[in-house]
Amino acid sequence: MNAYLNQYKNNQVYSASPEQILIMLYDGAIRFLTQAMQGIEEENIELKSHGIQRAMAIIMEFRNTLDHKIGGEIATNLDALYDYMIREMTQANLKKDRQKLQAVQNMLCDLRDTWKEAIVIARNESQSGNAVNAGYQPLKASL
Repeated sequence: MNAYLNQYKNNQVYSASPEQILIMLYDGAIRFLTQAMQGIEEENIELKSHGIQRAMAIIMEFRNTLDHKIGGEIATNLDALYDYMIREMTQANLKKDRQKLQAVQNMLCDLRDTWKEAIVIARNESQSGNAVNAGYQPLKASL
């Protein structure tokens, strides 16, 4: 059964648009932070560390795909925000600070919602011939 589930997930990623992958990555980072907070509550170091590491990897991918030439100030601001999130997660990991993880998770939820709105706007504009690029290079499915 697990093999079928993995195949389903792989098919879902490979058939997703770059915008859908972006939202999936946000969902993953949010989920991993939930796991990390659960690890702190349960004093499960492995769960905490795994969740933080995976969330950090996703946020680093966000930083790496920013296109500062196209995104300009937005890309610069996102880069600074992602850097802040990584620093907060590092501190949370060291100090077992659930509140720092919750704050990062809240920021990720807000960004996810904003990107979902931007995707809808971009789709509407592209239907009228005006595509919007928010400063990201196309994401590769590397889950």
